[in-house]
Amino acid sequence: MSPKLRRNFSGAFMPQDLRNGAWQLTRAAPHDMQVFLRDAEQGAARAFGRTPIVDLGIEWHAAKVLLTFMSGDRVATVEAASAIVHEPLGHLYESLPLVSIDADARRFWRRVFRLVRIPGGRFLLRVLRPSGRG
Repeated sequence: MSPKLRRNFSGAFMPQDLRNGAWQLTRAAPHDMQVFLRDAEQGAARAFGRTPIVDLGIEWHAAKVLLTFMSGDRVATVEAASAIVHEPLGHLYESLPLVSIDADARRFWRRVFRLVRIPGGRFLLRVLRPSGRG
């Protein structure tokens, strides 16, 4: 099986029944994370139980998703139509080469927006536009 089609997660997940076969599995530690299930099998409530589930394994197949986990002292499996794993990353944008605006650029844009606010100000922007640009 391809590594992209199977993921394993450690930690304790709390199952929450969202009704009509939808479930949310939430983990608070070591990192916040949620797993959303759609069209889980009828026995999912019995399989998840009332205790946290641990050692969650998710396998994505062509037409279904298979979850394997420990619930209490037993190994259980649940089949669902789809599973979405939401892992928020706290420092996601820190590594991106985002443009920073210096003081001169901020001053320029403040003037432009002030000019646009006055009646007829947007027509003055045409006069300020550098020649050679269409």
